[in-house]
Amino acid sequence: MKAVGYYHPLPISDDQALVELELPTPTLRPHDLLVRVHAVSVNPVDVKQRAAAAPPAGAARVLGFDAAGVVEAVGPQVSLFRPGDAVFYAGAIDRPGSNAELQAVDERIVGPKPVTLSFAQAAALPLTSLTAWELLFDRLRVPHGEATTGDAILIVNGAGGVGSVLTQIARRLTGLTVIATASRPETVEWCTAMGAHHVIDHRQPLDQGLAALGIPQVRYVAGLTASAQHHAAIVESLAPQGALALIDDPKTFDVVPFKRKSLSVHWELMFTRSLFGTPDIAAQHRILAEVSALVDRGVLRSTLHDEGGALTAENLRRAHAAVESGRSIGKLVLAGV
Repeated sequence: MKAVGYYHPLPISDDQALVELELPTPTLRPHDLLVRVHAVSVNPVDVKQRAAAAPPAGAARVLGFDAAGVVEAVGPQVSLFRPGDAVFYAGAIDRPGSNAELQAVDERIVGPKPVTLSFAQAAALPLTSLTAWELLFDRLRVPHGEATTGDAILIVNGAGGVGSVLTQIARRLTGLTVIATASRPETVEWCTAMGAHHVIDHRQPLDQGLAALGIPQVRYVAGLTASAQHHAAIVESLAPQGALALIDDPKTFDVVPFKRKSLSVHWELMFTRSLFGTPDIAAQHRILAEVSALVDRGVLRSTLHDEGGALTAENLRRAHAAVESGRSIGKLVLAGV
């Protein structure tokens, strides 16, 4: 099968940073689906892995986490899907990725593709939807529905992939006031379109931006990027007994200043369940099924912002460069293998 991968971590400007490969068809484990990939999207984790994680000597690594496609075959213990089903998923960080014609993926982390979306539109959603859902409901333990009326969440980097979905989920499935951060007119417009009640500029101190809104403190903060940079402002912005959830990778993060207010700090990594084979691994299937149903009911929308052509090494290099720039909005998708 055709695939795109890399042999050595290289700058994305190097034409060997991502190359065309010819690989054997994946072998299925008992719970696996063999999926013919129709579309993929690119996430910051793709960029980080390519830039820093060296494959074994002489071997190539295939990246790619978000995907939408059609099931071609199933393992002997599969019960949720059958050949011909259209699916979407975010894959696992310790298995070959979706930048290929065919991919083996555990059915327990796969959801039914929304019928109202194209494969490209669907491929924009899985990783960010899982991250946003787990961050909001599993880590911060925000209740569904109107029980959160009167509370607010600050989403740092509301126009990014996770921020775009988190804004929608928080606005439409909770009673929270949703405050996103953005710094350009086009990203402010995008955050508003995703459902943010307010948008503040993350180039300025976050606590000052909140104060200007007349909201001096919030109960929840989602630190999606630059958490170390905003550390002091996050502590100031959180109300006593509030909570912060992070997804980025600060080199260090001092939690001692959070003590005085009895603040809690949580990490969210949507790969944890698949990486450790947790007993609740199938929760990701249920989350994606719920997201799919919400999309088909018109409650949530795809965060696809740009399409980068078919899945070729050249197009994928361009997509990685766009994500590395830090200026992308929503999700960038490649469709067609």
